Amino acid sequence: MILCGGKGTRLRDVTELLPKPMVPIGEQPILWHIMKTYAAFGCRRFILCLGYKREAFVDYFMNYHLRTSDATITLGHEPKIAFHGEVPESDWEVTLAGTGLDTLTGGRVWRAARYLKPQDNAFFLTYGDGVADIDVAAVLRTHRAEGRAITISAVRPAARFGEIALDGARVARFQEKPLVSNSFINGGFMAVSRRFLTDYLTSDPQMAFEQMPMRAAAAKGDMAVYRHEGFWQCMDTSREYELLNDLWARGAAPWTKAWK
Repeated sequence: MILCGGKGTRLRDVTELLPKPMVPIGEQPILWHIMKTYAAFGCRRFILCLGYKREAFVDYFMNYHLRTSDATITLGHEPKIAFHGEVPESDWEVTLAGTGLDTLTGGRVWRAARYLKPQDNAFFLTYGDGVADIDVAAVLRTHRAEGRAITISAVRPAARFGEIALDGARVARFQEKPLVSNSFINGGFMAVSRRFLTDYLTSDPQMAFEQMPMRAAAAKGDMAVYRHEGFWQCMDTSREYELLNDLWARGAAPWTKAWK
């Protein structure tokens, strides 16, 4: 399940035309890059929680094969399409779940959960604006071993400012924009037990997943963590958009490590 419904206001110069998960890295949207990472670990069923500019996702996936393959189209009253060569990602199942224009993340998960299958005792959940070279299978193994309602991935974000260590009135250490911060944040790429839906969520469209639900799970000791020390990068700003596209253009995109 991928949260794709937000407006991405901090990337406004790009997202005026596209919802943030559809902002491209190279020729494909960042959403595709996220899905490719999950698919590399055998996860090929996706539920997209849509809201802002829903039509962009519908257009992209309805025309996916025409966008990515050579094809011959026979016109007429009964038009036919013949795709040439291998059709990419033909084993993906993508559910486009409308979850409301102004619904917050908790409400989106609640509404999209109706598309889970009876055998789905747990599911992955992430955001549509960040890529990582994370071991998705290890996240699931941690989740099953811990037996808690939710497992989050802890990542170290790229530091945006210089860091200083203080000793009284003396600066003990100064480091100008280190590659990563010393603190952890939730990087998405979560594993969620089905019982999280009933134990911590409600149908309230104004419920933010990151607020009361996650705080309550943490307070009850019902949240586990998988520490990811590798590459992780969100696309919140134009600078980060340019960074990810530069890595991709140079053939140096770390998040493709597990791709076949």
